Amino acid sequence: MGTPNILMIMTDQQRRDTLGAYGCEWIPTPNLDRLAASGALFENCTVDNPICTPSRASIFTGKPVIDHGVLGVHDNLPAHETLFTERLRSEAGYRTALFGKLHVSSRVQEQTQRHPNDGFDIYEWCLEPSVAMDSPFNGYAQWLAETAPAFRNALARNGRRELHHPPDLHMSKWAADRTIDFLHASKDDGRPFFCLMSLFDPHDPYEDYPAALAGAIDDARIPAPIPPRADQPRCVKREQEGSYLGRFSDFSPHEIASIRKGYAASIAFLDRQVGRVLDALDDAGLTEDTLVIFTSDHGDQLGDHGLFVKGVALYEPTVGVPLLLRWPGKIAAGGRSRALVQGHDIAATCLSAAGLNTDRCPSSEDLVAVARAGATKRNASICAYRNSGINGSGTFWEPPMRATMARDKRYKLTVYWSGGETERELFDLSSDPRETRNISGDPGHGPAENALLAEIARFLDTEAAQAPPRATTSLPDATQRLNNAIR
Repeated sequence: MGTPNILMIMTDQQRRDTLGAYGCEWIPTPNLDRLAASGALFENCTVDNPICTPSRASIFTGKPVIDHGVLGVHDNLPAHETLFTERLRSEAGYRTALFGKLHVSSRVQEQTQRHPNDGFDIYEWCLEPSVAMDSPFNGYAQWLAETAPAFRNALARNGRRELHHPPDLHMSKWAADRTIDFLHASKDDGRPFFCLMSLFDPHDPYEDYPAALAGAIDDARIPAPIPPRADQPRCVKREQEGSYLGRFSDFSPHEIASIRKGYAASIAFLDRQVGRVLDALDDAGLTEDTLVIFTSDHGDQLGDHGLFVKGVALYEPTVGVPLLLRWPGKIAAGGRSRALVQGHDIAATCLSAAGLNTDRCPSSEDLVAVARAGATKRNASICAYRNSGINGSGTFWEPPMRATMARDKRYKLTVYWSGGETERELFDLSSDPRETRNISGDPGHGPAENALLAEIARFLDTEAAQAPPRATTSLPDATQRLNNAIR
């Protein structure tokens, strides 16, 4: 087949260091590891923004956050923007399907209306298991209503407090089942397909994993978090004190270990679902003709640096995500790339594979070509936070917080702004991968800091010059706010 099928598997809030292929020794991920071994692994994939909605808008438009205008978690992707899936469908004849989370716009908007250019023929949306269950687009809730009404009612009643979802009714299992059904139905269709299997896990609240998976994680091997530093920027300290998950200092080491265990168990379970899908691809005889992409929208601090989940702090546990590609005959098996790649590169990858041009997303690079060449055109990866996340009150930070990060293969510089203050953090990732020593201002690293500062300045100049209309915002009212605190 000249034009490949494309299977994209996407998790939510999964940091890079949680796969065996990346060196993780305490979470079993044999199926994702075999995917990595049969394709290419990217060691340095950086998200465009550490919050779901802006990051996903970048992934599906192929644009940095300043280009599509979705800056915050409750922003809505402008109607004139086009997801790459729409171009696959309308210009290349792809049959397209979504099973699970999209979240390129606010959850308040997505539960009532689709984006006009989302491009999916089959649209079985589900933001997360217990949210917007009455939405006409919620495929998971509709399936539960037909097959397990008692569990659906429990989810509707208890929300995120409904713990340890049964394995056969778990959202990850449902998304895998629907993906498998789609793969088998596509076997003799004659058209190429794009299928997005988009999971909610391992996103908090961390205890929705099937109870049996607790035994997959050895408590004694759960690593302790990276301790916070006294010299962290004020923005970071504000996040420590005001996180929507709860104040870091209120959690005991045992509670943090429990959070990490639940996160790991969710990954172990979703890995099994990925294995089932990869096996179904083999059984349908589609493997040789299918480009498989695995990634996540951002990571999770899990207590590292005194932080939970994600926010203004642009440390590697938040901004570094796994990225695996497999395309037999096009990508060499077992390859590892240190190229500086980003989430918005996925758009050009899929469009190029389908034989389409990438003129509308010029910043996006074809990862298949990058895997072969070993490098990208960019000198640095950029991650931009624009008061994108919420605090413990469920509102945006006031005064607002902004951060811009630039990294090359060795150094990473982040510039934080809030309340008239500007602070910097510079890390040498080769000698200090845990980001424990801020070397900003050290003359010995001055040239590296200046080079990355110039990259940030160029990004800010572009941001100021373009000044696209801000995306509209749909703020949850008091009845729609989620209780994220677990303490």
